Amino acid sequence: MSQMPQPTALSRCPSCEEPLESGDRFCGACGYDLSVVPAPPPDTPTLTMNGAVPQPPSEVASVDWPAAPTPGGPGTHAPVHLPTDLQGTDSGGSELPAASEGSRGVRFDRPAEPDDYHLAAPQPVDPRTADLATPPAGTKVCVACRAGHVDGDGYCENCGHAQPRERDHMEQELDAVAAVSDRGLRHHRNEDAFAVSSTALPDGSPAVVAIVCDGVSSATRPDEASLAAARAANEALLETLPRGTHPQQAMHDAIVVASHAVNALAVEPETAQEHAPHQNAPACTLVGAVVTAGLLVVGWVGDSRAYWVPVDRSAPPARLTEDDSWAAQMVAAGLMSEAQAYADERAHAITGWLGADAYELEPHTASFKPDRPGVVVVCTDGLWNYAEAAEEMAEVVPPDAERRPLHTARVLVGHALDGGGHDNVTVAVLPFPAPPQGAGSA
Repeated sequence: MSQMPQPTALSRCPSCEEPLESGDRFCGACGYDLSVVPAPPPDTPTLTMNGAVPQPPSEVASVDWPAAPTPGGPGTHAPVHLPTDLQGTDSGGSELPAASEGSRGVRFDRPAEPDDYHLAAPQPVDPRTADLATPPAGTKVCVACRAGHVDGDGYCENCGHAQPRERDHMEQELDAVAAVSDRGLRHHRNEDAFAVSSTALPDGSPAVVAIVCDGVSSATRPDEASLAAARAANEALLETLPRGTHPQQAMHDAIVVASHAVNALAVEPETAQEHAPHQNAPACTLVGAVVTAGLLVVGWVGDSRAYWVPVDRSAPPARLTEDDSWAAQMVAAGLMSEAQAYADERAHAITGWLGADAYELEPHTASFKPDRPGVVVVCTDGLWNYAEAAEEMAEVVPPDAERRPLHTARVLVGHALDGGGHDNVTVAVLPFPAPPQGAGSA
């Protein structure tokens, strides 16, 4: 006599990390089916690469910006090689130290995952007991069995399946910026987040903002970390830009604010020791862009990226950021070629992130004055893994991207999903220069 499959002995739900009890077949918090899912791999702890003390912070380069103070703040990164149509200044410019020369934490952002997740099939509907009547207007119907009604907690009253989360796929479009985020094809939840907005500078000219954050999968509550960082950075920029703060300084300050927001998620209980170390605290990466009528500013911590793609394609595209990652350090130190470094299993070990257990906060900022129209693509590694080089990214960007940023963002997310969708995918598209407020997208 065959036996019913027994639930995997898990202490926490592999989807939402809520505690489980012995014998649970479904997660009580999110409804995830536990009977056919293997236990998740253990988190990889943050490691430290021993070496010399990091270089002292350098000053943010001065940029010609009317009625704004000279920005200042920490930040160093490896040089980014740009085409001649991008005249820019960065916040440091010094070489990244080799792995053996810099004392910085390293977090492995990608725990091993099975090739396929065996998802439970919907329970069959019994026509004798199922309510097949047309549900009242506004009633949600289960996406799994297509018959049961969804209760107030988000579960099907017929088959018990939890319904898709709101963050599984998100889209937002403003006049001059759009963003799309998708859970991808392998992850149980979307740990990315974004925020897009627009405001006016003191002279009335427009400023468009996009922030994209990628939760560190090996950390606890990465989805909360990315959402907190995106919202905090966006709100900080909307507060400082209209006051006349230089966009490069405003971006630097926004990253610091975002870091505080993520750190707050790891505050120890009052009963804990005052200086107790944080164990695998919530963490995320961040990349952002501010586009005005004549200036492009990017800022980042981690391995999320920003790309520049000219509209007329008469000049080469460019990557505007340099990863805080093991692979980038190996390339900068001349120990590996770029192809070798990114083919290594340690390539996605990040050396910079926002979180209470980060070794140090080192925001990077850079400003550019493009001499022609273009689009800025701000994205997580869920996209650039499938279009890593600037030339590859430009091939995927539609020719009318500056007029259809939402369509472009959808195309780029689709490219990642078609390539395998192994990670969450988030991308924001900003046309340059920023059009006057209210101009809209064609």
